[in-house]
Amino acid sequence: MAEARIPVDLLNPGQVFACLGLMEAAEVLLGEAEGAFDWRDEHQPHFILRAAGDEDPLEVVLDFLLRAQVESLAPPDSANRTEKWDGISTRLLDETQPFSAPDPSSPATLPARLFTNAGSIVVDYWIDGEKVSGRDNAKFWAGAGGYPGVALLRDALALMRQEPQRLKGELFDYDVVQSSSFRFDWRRDYVPFDTGFSLNEHGDIVTVGFPLVEVLAAIGLSHARPQRLDKLHYRYGVIGVDDAERLLPPMFLRAALGCAPLPFLMRTFHMQLDWPGQENQARCITNAHEEIVEEIMS
Repeated sequence: MAEARIPVDLLNPGQVFACLGLMEAAEVLLGEAEGAFDWRDEHQPHFILRAAGDEDPLEVVLDFLLRAQVESLAPPDSANRTEKWDGISTRLLDETQPFSAPDPSSPATLPARLFTNAGSIVVDYWIDGEKVSGRDNAKFWAGAGGYPGVALLRDALALMRQEPQRLKGELFDYDVVQSSSFRFDWRRDYVPFDTGFSLNEHGDIVTVGFPLVEVLAAIGLSHARPQRLDKLHYRYGVIGVDDAERLLPPMFLRAALGCAPLPFLMRTFHMQLDWPGQENQARCITNAHEEIVEEIMS
């Protein structure tokens, strides 16, 4: 098995979600993926990823994302289409292919499929919701004008392809001008009320985002969710390696993200959000802090 080590900020929820997305993608493309977070050096935590074969799993995933085409998926007989967003095609599934929820009321939340000759990855976390599946969908973007998740994904991939070599060198720190996102990386977002002004009123100010984090986080949340406390508060957890660097398969890291009690070395964090615009529309992550568990001495 080949191994990759990715620097990660555990206080950046989007980067933690992205590590899970990296592992999920490696599982699809290579198989036998396993991982864990390594914080033995507190100054530079890493995510350790291993997968089957001799190829670097990080390189395999990045090459897939840099080449992948994007389409939306819809159930049979659906009227929803995404072609009007610069020609993003919609593939209607047949009766034998499962669709993860009832046909949505608009194309905004149709699932996305990334595909190359090497395989395909479905991103559909945003189609969930308490009224649909009983699961929180952790959908922080509002989608002005009905802009769909598949278009946000396509746009982020296009930004990654502007400078692929810089992307591979900087990874989660790869930054470019980004006008819209899934709002997973708090380094891009802000709350106008707290900042004192709105960027919309200043045409000479642009926002810089982190598209690799956004894409991988979206993939990661298609199989796991942080624990929702209320609309503006979540918890998330991570599993750490021991000195033997034993790693775990995806199902355990998924459960840990939702703060399930597991018999492994773990850390949990509290994530706070706020309203960057109108209340009950888009949300953005404002900060995260670690939860300190005090041992009860008998």
